[in-house]
Order: sequence, then structure tokens, then C-alpha cells
Amino acid sequence: MSHAAAPCVLLVEDDSSITRFVEMALDQLPIELLTCTTVPAAVALLQQRDVKLVITDLMLPGESGISLVKRMAADPLLGRDTRVAVFSAGLTPVVKDQLEDLNLWRVLSKPIAVQELENCVRDALATQAAADALAPASAPAPFPPPPPPNPIDAEGAGAPCTPAEKLAITTHFGGDAQLFTTYRAACLKQFAADVHTGDTAAQAQDWPALRRLAHSLATVLLTLGRPEDSLTARALEDAAAANAAPACLTGWGQLRTRLGTSI
Repeated sequence: MSHAAAPCVLLVEDDSSITRFVEMALDQLPIELLTCTTVPAAVALLQQRDVKLVITDLMLPGESGISLVKRMAADPLLGRDTRVAVFSAGLTPVVKDQLEDLNLWRVLSKPIAVQELENCVRDALATQAAADALAPASAPAPFPPPPPPNPIDAEGAGAPCTPAEKLAITTHFGGDAQLFTTYRAACLKQFAADVHTGDTAAQAQDWPALRRLAHSLATVLLTLGRPEDSLTARALEDAAAANAAPACLTGWGQLRTRLGTSI
């Protein structure tokens, strides 16, 4: 299916590694995936394109994902026929209470399994197609079933080497070790940029920026089968949320070391 005919899905996410995960997870679907990192950019795309599904993070630079959902609800032209799925690692009870009053189609928790993300998109677009009666009953299914996993021999080159990584492959990648290995390689390259971003934020004592970075890294590291590193990132996120300067500097130093050993 050409991009001109493919339904558009918009991902609003400011972390490059998570964006890459979503791109890889949805690569086999006949969609056009649009990506942006801020609410104003998302609004501009919604004004320009016929977007069928918005998948948005909550913790974004500037306006939050909740702000985007509210703006879409307040402007019928902006949010017409567009389903919204919140995609967040910060689904605390307080946040869930906030989300209950919004007209959300689905709530997705980070980290997420590839299959769950695929199913979200398939369900949203299949439901939309049925509601619009766009496809005749005799037409072939627009979303073929996903291909089977492509596991790697545990002794092969590039194979995961820890039990936590193998669990991550089962939990988040549907058993596809090749997909995990490809994603891990992309993340390792991204960590160099993340270290630079964290250094800049720590030197400027820009705790909100450091919090966003730690928030994203907590999800990425857990997806990669590195739960202890993820907990280090989560502790830094909490320290940055409290504007606790000494704890932020110490926490960033610890997380930086863990990332640095992977670069």
C-alpha cells in the first residue's frame, strides 16, 4: 500500500529510543507513521493530515500529552474521527484519575510488548474502517496477521547473553530475538546522545529536562532487559521531580556510568 493511501498514525514522543521501538513494532503494518516531539508540532500535523490514531506520551517538553488531548477535545476539527491512545510510563493513580475524564480510546503502559502495540493500531483502524464503511465486505483484510517471530540461536552471534535479556525478548518483543538485537544496537548508539543531554541538563541544573531524560531511559532500559539500570533511572526521575540538587547530581553520575559502559 502506498503512503498516499495508507491511514496515518501519529506518535507524539520526545525520546528517540522509544520512537525507534514504535517504528520497528509497526513496520509491517500498512500505515504511514508520523512522528513529532511536542504538542504544537502534533497540532500542526493534525491540522494538515487526516490522522486516524494519535499515540501520545504524557511527559513532553512544554505542554503535556494531557494538554494535547484536551486541545483535541475542545476543537472538533482538530480531533474529528481521531482516536487517542495515551502511551506512558507514569500511569500513577493520580494520573489515571485525570485520564478518566478524557475521551480516550485506549491507555497503554510503558514498557509495552510489540504485539500489544500492533493490536492497538490494528483495532483502532479496523474499528474506524467499520464505522466509516470504507471497505466492502468482500475486500481482503487490510491488516494481515503479523509474521511469526524470528528467534536467534542462543549460541549465535549477537544473541542475548543474560536471563533478563531473554525475558525481555519474550515479554516485549514477542520472542523475536532479531528484533531485540536490532533495537538494542540502535539504543546503544543513542546512549551517547543521552549522556550529552544529561550532562548539559545537570550542568545547567535543569531538573525538568533531567527528569524527562530519566523517565524515558527507565522505560528503554527495562525494555532492554536491564531492570537494575532502570531502577537507577527511576530514582533519578524522582529526585529531579523533587528538585533535590545533590540527589540529582549523584543519581545522574550513577546513571551516566551505567550508560557509559554500554556506549
